[in-house]
Amino acid sequence: MKFQIMTLGCKVNQTESSGLAEALRKQGLSDAGSAEAADLVIVNSCAVTAESVRKTKQMLRSIRRRNPAVRLVLTGCWPQAFPEDDFADADFVTGTKNRDAVLEWVAGQMPENGDHAQILPYQSGDGFSVLPCADTTRTRAFLKIQDGCNQFCSYCIIPYARGRCRSMPPERLEQEVRALAEQGFREIVLTGINLGFFGTDTGQSLADAVRVCAEQPGFCRVRLGSLEPERMDTGTLEQLAACEKFCPQFHLSLQSGSDAVLKRMNRRYTAAEYRALALQIHRLFPEAALTTDVIVGFPGETDGEFQETLDFVREIGFAKVHVFPYSVREGTRAAGFPDQIPQPVKAARAATLKACADEIRRAHLSKLVGKTVSVLVEGEKEQNAQRYSQGHTPDGTLVKIFPENSEKGLQNSLICVTIVEYEDDCVIGRVLSAE
Repeated sequence: MKFQIMTLGCKVNQTESSGLAEALRKQGLSDAGSAEAADLVIVNSCAVTAESVRKTKQMLRSIRRRNPAVRLVLTGCWPQAFPEDDFADADFVTGTKNRDAVLEWVAGQMPENGDHAQILPYQSGDGFSVLPCADTTRTRAFLKIQDGCNQFCSYCIIPYARGRCRSMPPERLEQEVRALAEQGFREIVLTGINLGFFGTDTGQSLADAVRVCAEQPGFCRVRLGSLEPERMDTGTLEQLAACEKFCPQFHLSLQSGSDAVLKRMNRRYTAAEYRALALQIHRLFPEAALTTDVIVGFPGETDGEFQETLDFVREIGFAKVHVFPYSVREGTRAAGFPDQIPQPVKAARAATLKACADEIRRAHLSKLVGKTVSVLVEGEKEQNAQRYSQGHTPDGTLVKIFPENSEKGLQNSLICVTIVEYEDDCVIGRVLSAE
């Protein structure tokens, strides 16, 4: 049987899809390459916005139309958060909690008269579910070590789609990290739904997880996924700074630079606390890059509050900003807030902030020109019929290395390059030396 997995949403979803694919291969299934060529298609859904659910529904209908005989499975955050919705286009449905049900259904281990859906609610004391990690490049491994969220931001459905915070047990973490290093991965990226809460239920800390990874000889780099600012304290940062393999890339979700908006969002920090954290990071990591997410047009956001966010983004000088117009999410408190912002106003504010963010991004990239940096080469791509190698610097900047200024066979190598120019969202490097 051939399968295809279609993924919507965040990096954690992508990581889980990779793990699910690896589990299916272990059951004897093979990759189809496309939904049209597949006997089985699994759609791993997102529910963070109403638009993401709309796209999921559209994808299910499209797959069914193009491949009527396919066995179609729906999993992920949408059914978990909204189990009473209509999933008629799918042959089998499960949520984020019991993905093993997908494997059982594919293997035919469920009774013929079994339920069309197996969506189990999260409960107090639920354990951490581990999926195998898979990446054919054998360069960069994404390992999910934390799941769930306890924060209940007023705009967010994720606590309902992912349950409460829970962490990968210490012994399993060491086992998974060791296995990935033995498979030949050079960099490991630790991910989670609310990554900073890793270890709060197992007696560990995020710095402990980084240390476990750094102790594996095969890894030359350890990187963190998205973080919440209130979980990054001085002790954790100092421990990370002491780790030579740690990459100083911090994706710290901001959401707003206005304290009044942050309070309505039920965020657990102020703009001043975020600013102090940013200054501390730059003190401990002089070459650090800070990236972030910002929501504009949150209910009640005034022109003045938006200006506060705009000014704050300029002040911090983020290396990259992901801008999102607020989207009403059924099932969250903010969906019922008064003073919803009209769509044209949200769009205009998003465009203004994005233009500001793009300007700051170009300034960040331009400062890299002339510098010598290390790049872990992750593979090759093509641009205008010309092949090039690409990889990332420690601060997460994408680097392209074209044939006229590179060597062949750089895959999986840690190389030293000089940055010679920059483009809209990356830089161009010239190879100085390789391993």
